[in-house]
Amino acid sequence: MKKIIIAIDGESSSGKSTLAKALAKKLSYKHINTGSMYRAVTFLAFKKGLVCESKMDSERIIKLTQKLNFDFRLVNNNSHLFLNGVNIEREIKLPSTSNFVSQISTISEIRKKIVAIQRGMGLMKGVVMEGRDIGSIVFPSAEAKFFITADINIRAQRRFNELRINNNYITSKSVLENLKKRDFMDKNRKNSPLIKVKDAILIDNSNLNIDDQILLIINYLKKKL
Repeated sequence: MKKIIIAIDGESSSGKSTLAKALAKKLSYKHINTGSMYRAVTFLAFKKGLVCESKMDSERIIKLTQKLNFDFRLVNNNSHLFLNGVNIEREIKLPSTSNFVSQISTISEIRKKIVAIQRGMGLMKGVVMEGRDIGSIVFPSAEAKFFITADINIRAQRRFNELRINNNYITSKSVLENLKKRDFMDKNRKNSPLIKVKDAILIDNSNLNIDDQILLIINYLKKKL
């Protein structure tokens, strides 16, 4: 098949990252996790004390973002995000990052900057780009668009299993509440809200494994292209 842009949007912890990663490997495409870029900004902002429960210094976070360089590189056959040349794949998955990423993602100046970078990354095509506004804002003309969802309790359990590896004190209840909060903020923010665009194929993977999903997408691409 000719090289195209594949846009994968979906809810938090819906498994879109796992799917995008596997699909990119299957097609020998580049995998770009756009959510990681917002997480990177959040991680650095938290580290510098620019965001916490009681405050968020938007102006300083915006200035901080202007100086950042994002790059996705393969590490042991997995796509890792490098920020200013440093691999921060582990840091962007910390609970402190997850707690504030939706807030920082609402800052329009940050979204404009990162969207511009994302568009540059997809110019050569042959990419599987995942996030929350790929099909609607970043690449509305993408040749193939998919929207991934799952039951919220299933998503919460997946997220809990992932976080529990590095945090023995986290509870399933706190993960579920955080997920509900993130869903609300993602779908109701003024700039680039999470939506399913009309030409996106809906995949509910509550009862589908990764192979099932890959098969669905490959069959769709063969018919479409």
